[in-house]
Amino acid sequence: MAFQQMQQEAPVLKYPEDFVLQNQPYTWTFIDKPQEGQIHLLFMPNPSQPLNDGIRWQDQESRYTIPVQRGTRELEVAEVKFGFIPNSQDTSAWRMRRRYRLHKGGHPQLVLIHYSRVPPIQIVPSLLNNPVRHYPLRQLTDPPIYVMGERAGQKVFPHPAGPHQSSMPQVGMNPQAMIAQQNSNMEALERRRERERTRDGGGAVGAAQRPGPPRLDDDESADESELLSTRTLAITRYRRNHELMEEVFRQAAFNSKQPSSSKRLYEGFDKAELDAKIAKLQDDVEALQAKAAERRAQKVAADDVIVTASGHAPMELTT
Repeated sequence: MAFQQMQQEAPVLKYPEDFVLQNQPYTWTFIDKPQEGQIHLLFMPNPSQPLNDGIRWQDQESRYTIPVQRGTRELEVAEVKFGFIPNSQDTSAWRMRRRYRLHKGGHPQLVLIHYSRVPPIQIVPSLLNNPVRHYPLRQLTDPPIYVMGERAGQKVFPHPAGPHQSSMPQVGMNPQAMIAQQNSNMEALERRRERERTRDGGGAVGAAQRPGPPRLDDDESADESELLSTRTLAITRYRRNHELMEEVFRQAAFNSKQPSSSKRLYEGFDKAELDAKIAKLQDDVEALQAKAAERRAQKVAADDVIVTASGHAPMELTT
């Protein structure tokens, strides 16, 4: 089929929003040693980063863009040729990989990958037994996650077997029903915590006789993560932590403040005692002043009288 005809007939290029599968979670997985004809739809936060798929490529990946829908959209194609799987039955490099994504007019983080073949070429001997990645691959246990839409970032946990199975939000539920069910789950968890606190407080006397059930930490409770979505759990914890901080700062801000005293500073002194001290200080000052005056008079008298070596006073000279 010519590309011009594909532009007119391919519905995925006309209506890419309907093929995004926004209401479907995406699963974590490895693309490893794919076979010819396989197609994968990936969500890549950074589509320009290299893709390791277990194939050794002997050519550089080339990129080019193709305008579609009369220029309203732009399709980017990343093509790499002459690949082979090391330590396998491949005796020549015949594999080819194309990556497609709507660079303009679509979701650029969604990448469609297709594996096919090209005329084979000889494998470089130094690369024949050189693997691309380390084996065995680690086991992925992360749950599926929504990558776009209203539930972007929410994880889809498997349905647990047991009494909590009916309280797990269903994948096909509308947002209003899911919010209502999550609110009811939160109320049930809060009521259970209140019962545990009451039981722990009332059964303190008999705790030495029989150990009570272990109390789960609020932040590490496994039931919360199983019954609630990540967004609802984060909002609830955020609100609860701020309520606790409000209680702490309200006590610190208001209960510790005392009314300012209207008593003046000098009212704590006795006026009669202060007057007695002042009179005593004045007497001391007057006594010191009298002694100082007496000393000055003695010094002046000693300066006026000049005593000679014979003991006689000198003759007064007149003009």
